[in-house]
Amino acid sequence: MKKILLSLSLILVAMVATGCSQKAKWDHKQKQAMREDLRQYRDMIYLQDLTEPEFVIFTDSVTGNIEEVYPIYTTFIAMPNVDDTVEEFVITTIVEELDADAHNMRHIFPYRYLVSQGILPDRLTHEQQRSFYKCLAQKVNSNFSSTEQFLNAILADTTASAQIAQLQQACASELFNWVVEVDEVIISE
Repeated sequence: MKKILLSLSLILVAMVATGCSQKAKWDHKQKQAMREDLRQYRDMIYLQDLTEPEFVIFTDSVTGNIEEVYPIYTTFIAMPNVDDTVEEFVITTIVEELDADAHNMRHIFPYRYLVSQGILPDRLTHEQQRSFYKCLAQKVNSNFSSTEQFLNAILADTTASAQIAQLQQACASELFNWVVEVDEVIISE
């Protein structure tokens, strides 16, 4: 009986040691490969304005989330439609970050872009920019009931886009007395 228990114990230890456990973790090279794969998403509007250290933190977060769900790297990489899965994790992480901190508006509406659109004056100080983005986040939170609704408004080319522009203009006006004049477009029939 002792020999059978000893044999079963050795088999169990061998199974755990050879990676039969679902708690397998990605090694450093596998994590690095995933971080490099995530570079292709750098041109997404939210990610464009991240500094390099912020982007590394973002990719670490995405990689960690993927690793939790798919603990065996080789199985994950071999999955059909793995790129779609990675994209889903990227978007989910962006939404989670927006939920966690509404001040991430600067990544969705970069300062230089707002200056080029005439919404903000040039040469605002860092503190003035922070005030603007805080105001914009408050207005967005007041006007959209969920982050999903807000993101859909950004993606959809509808009146919601005009509503977001109005929120931006309202904050610029309230904080800096900056008035954006919009020329009326008259269509003659």
